[in-house]
Amino acid sequence: MADRFWETKRLDEMTDAEWEALCDGCGKCCLVLLRDEEDRVWETDVACRLFDRETRRCSDYANRVRRVSDCVRLTPANAGELNWMPETCAYRLLANGEKLFDWHPLITGDPKSAARAGKATSKSVTLEDDVDEDELDDRIVRERRTSR
Repeated sequence: MADRFWETKRLDEMTDAEWEALCDGCGKCCLVLLRDEEDRVWETDVACRLFDRETRRCSDYANRVRRVSDCVRLTPANAGELNWMPETCAYRLLANGEKLFDWHPLITGDPKSAARAGKATSKSVTLEDDVDEDELDDRIVRERRTSR
């Protein structure tokens, strides 16, 4: 992988390996989000049923879109439009012409640097199959900022 490719390539110019390396492993894109009538986005402490709490990654990444009907496939074309993605998300940052944070694994060389920096989901999140949908409002932990 080329050094600091994220500073020299557009998202649509990256190889598959480079694209995948942008993920910081925070797991925040796997959290169940709620949107209210005012179009605000709320983050819960509930994660997708395919979420692996130990790795903070999808347990079936290759088949996630087929297995989870509302799973969004992130692409260079939609990365800048998905304002519900975490503000720290490398895909969102780069799509909007911003730089990666200094704790990002591509910068630190440490795959666990997002967690060490306190930017990753808790390993104690509950999986959605273990929560009644009617209880999701009670599981809100914070509002997710959707624009900069």
